[in-house]
Amino acid sequence: MIAFPQTDEYFSYYGAYIQRVPPDSDIFALLRQQPDELRNLLQNVSDEQANFRPAPGEWSVKEVVGHLCDVERIFAYRALCIARSDTKPLPGFEQDDYVRATDFNARSLPDLVEEFELQRRANILCFRALTREEIDRRGTASGYPFSVRALLYTLGGHVIHHVASLKADYKVQG
Repeated sequence: MIAFPQTDEYFSYYGAYIQRVPPDSDIFALLRQQPDELRNLLQNVSDEQANFRPAPGEWSVKEVVGHLCDVERIFAYRALCIARSDTKPLPGFEQDDYVRATDFNARSLPDLVEEFELQRRANILCFRALTREEIDRRGTASGYPFSVRALLYTLGGHVIHHVASLKADYKVQG
């Protein structure tokens, strides 16, 4: 079991994601089940529904999943760098700029879900092999301190956040 992160292991903004993960969770069990949860939630969403935006300026369902892919990649890279004792500060990113810079709506929803699933599986293989010392390591990302542990919990909480949004704001029922 990987202990729940302490508040000095991450920037407070990310606490909203981390706090979505129940404190007694097995983080790797949660990370393993999330691709299936996402696939099951989105399996009956048509292409028209996947391009739906709940309001002007909001992301489509495809853009939400594309964003999940981007964040999975970026936060996993951060966790890997820190776990490997890379002491260089890691850059931040602007999520809206990333979504605007590509056309996720030109892709199929199953393709985007598969991309997320494969990334997550690779990340689990990488991170479950880390030692306790590696999980505890800390570095800097976006100008703030992060532990590897906090980044893993952020990955899980970030998906919980967006799945809840897909259900509430996009009315996706799976």
